[in-house]
Amino acid sequence: PKVTIKENQVNVPSSFTANSKAISNDAKVKWKDFFEDKNLQQLIDSALVNNKELNILMQKVAMSQNEIQAKTGEYLPSVGFGAGADLDKVGKYTRNGAVEENLNIREEEKFPEPLTNYKFGLYSSWELDVWKKLRNAKKVAVMEFMASQEGKNYLVTNLVAEISSSYFELIALDSQLKNLEQNIEIQKNALEIVKLLKESARTTQLAVKRFEAEVQKNQSEIYNLKQDIVETENKINFLVGRTPRPVIS
Repeated sequence: PKVTIKENQVNVPSSFTANSKAISNDAKVKWKDFFEDKNLQQLIDSALVNNKELNILMQKVAMSQNEIQAKTGEYLPSVGFGAGADLDKVGKYTRNGAVEENLNIREEEKFPEPLTNYKFGLYSSWELDVWKKLRNAKKVAVMEFMASQEGKNYLVTNLVAEISSSYFELIALDSQLKNLEQNIEIQKNALEIVKLLKESARTTQLAVKRFEAEVQKNQSEIYNLKQDIVETENKINFLVGRTPRPVIS
């Protein structure tokens, strides 16, 4: 029998126009426009100011920027101003001292003792970078600056992602805790009803014990949820760079 071959029914355009609308890139969206929660925005703002690792890296960026300026100035001409003063005094009973004692600069004017010397003036210097040592040092400084700048951008991105992820996890834990507390209240009411049914011989003690076990199990789960909430809050406070405190009021 003849084999039936299914043909492709996808319609592909014959050409692609460069002016067509491209898909939006989320990487270009600012985090303040991406996250609309005001509390989360305040947390991220505080982290960008107080986070210790970010502050250390910012100092490295500033050091790298200053290094570029220093390396740039090393192969440019430099001009300076200098001033100085010194004096020279020889021993009186030495050969030079005896000569100066009997030496007249002008008539009836002795040689000055001690002999002073003052100097001041401008000076300039320029190192010819024949072997490109200074220019290569500047390139190294520029590369180090770019590396530290990209490292700062990565740390900021990672910091924003960790804080936002922990923040939404904290919201989920709080909602889970509230739902569990409401569920416990419903189960307590059901437990009272079962106790009343047991007193009226409509059910057995086994049903009462089952409801009591379910209530106690959920009550123990509350402590685990509260512990998870405290751990998540401590993580957020650490990233923000502040002492432990409630994150969601």
